[in-house]
Amino acid sequence: MHRRDLLKASAALALAGIYLPRPATGATSVTRDSATRLKTLGQAQPFDYAWLKGRARTMAQQAYKAQSGELPAKVAALDWDQYQAIGYRDDHALWANDKLRFQVKFFHLGLFFKQAVQIHEVRDGMARELAYDPEMFNYGKSGLKGADLPKDLGFAGFRVNFHTDLTRDITAFLGASYFRAVGGDWQYGLSARGLAIDTGMERPEEFPMFRDFWIERPAKDSSKLVVYALLDSPSVAGAYRFEIVPGATTAMDVDVALYPRKTIERLGIGPLTSMYQYGENDRRVANDWRPEIHDSDGLAMWTGSGEWIWRPLTNPANLRFNAYADNNPRGFGLLQRDRDFAHYQDDGVFYDRRPSLWVEPKSGWGKGSVQLVEIPTADETFDNIVAFWNPEEKPQPGQELLFGYRLHWGAKMPVTPNLATVTATRTGIGGVIGQKRTYFSWRFAIDFAGGDLALLGKKVVVKPVISTSHGTVEITSARPLDAIQGYRAMFDLKVPDDVKGPVNLRLYLETDGQPLSETWLYQWSPPADRSFG
Repeated sequence: MHRRDLLKASAALALAGIYLPRPATGATSVTRDSATRLKTLGQAQPFDYAWLKGRARTMAQQAYKAQSGELPAKVAALDWDQYQAIGYRDDHALWANDKLRFQVKFFHLGLFFKQAVQIHEVRDGMARELAYDPEMFNYGKSGLKGADLPKDLGFAGFRVNFHTDLTRDITAFLGASYFRAVGGDWQYGLSARGLAIDTGMERPEEFPMFRDFWIERPAKDSSKLVVYALLDSPSVAGAYRFEIVPGATTAMDVDVALYPRKTIERLGIGPLTSMYQYGENDRRVANDWRPEIHDSDGLAMWTGSGEWIWRPLTNPANLRFNAYADNNPRGFGLLQRDRDFAHYQDDGVFYDRRPSLWVEPKSGWGKGSVQLVEIPTADETFDNIVAFWNPEEKPQPGQELLFGYRLHWGAKMPVTPNLATVTATRTGIGGVIGQKRTYFSWRFAIDFAGGDLALLGKKVVVKPVISTSHGTVEITSARPLDAIQGYRAMFDLKVPDDVKGPVNLRLYLETDGQPLSETWLYQWSPPADRSFG
């Protein structure tokens, strides 16, 4: 999986796909709508979420049909620079002259985005499909001429502008079921997906796609935009409703109705996709001049029992899969906690401004697990981190599965632990400085700040509570760290030579039996070369 960047930054998502020609409906007349200023197809049809769920249910009762076709040769041959040269004409934005707080602009097909989606406007409960029109686009130096392109070419996706800044996106839906949003830093980063299927398994992952979108015309003074989507794949059909409210932390209420065509081995609800190449805890491929490169630095979980967990991300040498069992989770997310520019030194794509993304279930999800997939990557152009909720019971054909959750995009999340949180994880060779090493060990240093740590007196004894799945923990300590008004916990891990697989570690701070911090989880793989020189 390649990471997407819709703002002409350093990378793009490459998604395999096919062009979906417009299905024959018998209503193909094109007209210019006086209200939208855009061309529309056919007649307006009644629309609401109940109808969309019914359509998804009906689709799931039928065999999946992958519609095949080809993009025009010149469109299919576009390279990165040519595709980026295609601009959208502001005066052709949906609601451009209607004095609403939102405008919508559309992505052209080409490059990695080869699947056409149908996009509709919903007004007063009636939906009309918006027609592709070459006049929407400025083809610049792309080499394309609008007059040479098919009149029914279609769109790759769309992006949304808010009235506070009509030049920068607040959200974009582009490629399979991927979408992204920004917070107050106006910086894209990690992505969300409608659904994940069989992620991290030995067989190829299935990528469901949003085939149709319905964008509801907002009220004149409304700061809320509602978008509907129809999802389809060989395993499932689904109906989605997104209620989007821009802000310093942009919120999306998501309602999902899924209708499986067959048993699904690994279903991912609320899937998040990000990139982690290297950071202070994992420098396996730190071959760049920048100190750190990542969109997210950790997976945060708030369990149904109330425990807060922080799992720093890694870039493993081999694919890693972890499942964290829970019952009715309160939330989880991929966060970018480290927001210090000096730690990245990147003044081009600004990793210090990348948004965090928190998933907040709106009702009980029952038993299951938050699952984390970490995939090796050699550079920052690949998304290699996926996190999602996996229900304990495998979906079966004929079922209706309903999920509701809220997504929060931005630097500040809606909930944070009352306890101290991890601010940094560092690792390196173990042992005592100045003394000759007689065996291999690995050191871990974890910094905590916040909570009640700044209030502790000098005589209060703070202890690190540490457990490991393999090996022996030694040289443990927890001492004040004035630079962050917190504490630094340190320990060495000695593992037998016959331990080849990953070692699971767990640590939190306490005093007198009272927890002072969230729980730090880590998975470390001993190196093949354990010389200790």
